[in-house]
Amino acid sequence: MTSDDATAGILQRPYLLATVGSCALVFLAAFESMAVTTIMPIVSRELNGAGLYALAFAGPLATGVIGMVAAGNWADRRGPAAPLYASVALFAAGLLIAGTAVSMPMLVAGRLVQGLGGGAMTVALYVVIARVYPGRLHAQVFAAFSAAWVIPSMIGPFAAGVVAQMSSWHWVFLGVVGLVVPALAMILPVMRGMSSAPGSRSGGPGAGRLAGGKPEAAIVPWAFGRMGWAALAAVAVLGLNLSGQVPAVGWVIAAVALVLALLAVRPLVPRGTLGAHRGLPSVILMRGIASAAFFGAEVYVPYLLTVRYSFSPAFAGLALTGSALAWAGASAVQGRLGSKLGNAPAVRIGSVLVLGAVAVLLVTTVFSWPAGVAIVGWLFAGAGMGLMYPRLSVMTLALSRPEDQGFNSSAMSISDSLGGALSLAVTGLVFGALTTTAASFAGVFALTVCLAVVGLIIAPRVGGGRPARVGRAGDAEAHRAADDIRA
Repeated sequence: MTSDDATAGILQRPYLLATVGSCALVFLAAFESMAVTTIMPIVSRELNGAGLYALAFAGPLATGVIGMVAAGNWADRRGPAAPLYASVALFAAGLLIAGTAVSMPMLVAGRLVQGLGGGAMTVALYVVIARVYPGRLHAQVFAAFSAAWVIPSMIGPFAAGVVAQMSSWHWVFLGVVGLVVPALAMILPVMRGMSSAPGSRSGGPGAGRLAGGKPEAAIVPWAFGRMGWAALAAVAVLGLNLSGQVPAVGWVIAAVALVLALLAVRPLVPRGTLGAHRGLPSVILMRGIASAAFFGAEVYVPYLLTVRYSFSPAFAGLALTGSALAWAGASAVQGRLGSKLGNAPAVRIGSVLVLGAVAVLLVTTVFSWPAGVAIVGWLFAGAGMGLMYPRLSVMTLALSRPEDQGFNSSAMSISDSLGGALSLAVTGLVFGALTTTAASFAGVFALTVCLAVVGLIIAPRVGGGRPARVGRAGDAEAHRAADDIRA
């Protein structure tokens, strides 16, 4: 590393291309995410798919788990380049299927493919960060990722609503496809120069050996066992979403699916995660709980504004715009503060803000307060997530050894996605089970308040810990019960 490299920022050489390319991919994923949340009430009505409304959101999160595990394992084996290319291709294919859908099941199928690619892309990008950037720049990079949500947040929800009203919601999906290839092209030069060796930042003459001339670590084998657990978790989440369609025994199916999902996730995360052990396990768990509380409520915010307050889709999307801008702004603030704001305090403050915001939604629904109260309150939820998410990412990498970067990055993303997917599945069941619209929204927000309280309890436990070989949950001599290959 030259002296210039040691002082360069993320928008200076040699990091400029990696930053621009990675942020471009995050930008497109953000645009699609914000847009779909806005138009889904219209899609559900046009395709007569109210029963699959929650699945359209939870499904991509569930299949994303499979992509995350596969990409993390692939990246640990050969570096992040190949999984990144494959994930972008799947993401684009899912957009094409959803954009040409003529029925709700077809749209959900496209969303499942899209989620598979999106989950893998997230993990691949995280490993790119670990391999390309020094530790001093990690907080800035994650802040840049959050900032990549700013423009989509400003124009995405409103633009999606306008497109759906003036033309067709199909173009909200199809319009993103044409931008995926140029975004990937921007990152190609960086990927070509990257070594596949874990922990390496370049593919120079020493590739294949570590410092001091020692042979690099043995190639990580394919973790087919973990992929099987990931598939089981995804199937359980999908079953949980669909259980409401089965009369009489639906709640029994839901209970079994929930237990299966929790059992399946144990081998996919560090040991002690479900028990909220201090350090990395609590960091990973906190990511999932925060996702469950925030996204479990957010997908119903435009629904609430459209149904209860008669907002147009375009203006209902503005509530998400404000929240996402607050997310990006808080993320930028935490990035500038750096070590002046500790990681653990940032997570605690963020969890308080999310709890307060979800509680405002619940009170607004129960007492029929003006819509403006819910919209303003949801700004604080975005700010809380903007404080927490970058710091949880930083802590995950800081507590990871080079050979565990792929596993831990995928574990964090798995927790994120499964937390949101399980929350959406259960809130969907609650929403459909209650007899009135007011009670349905109140039930959803009451459940997410409970999840936010759990996050507030876990937040103090994220501090502490140090990099070490991470035991996978369910270890029996190096996690043999969970992964018969990587044991």
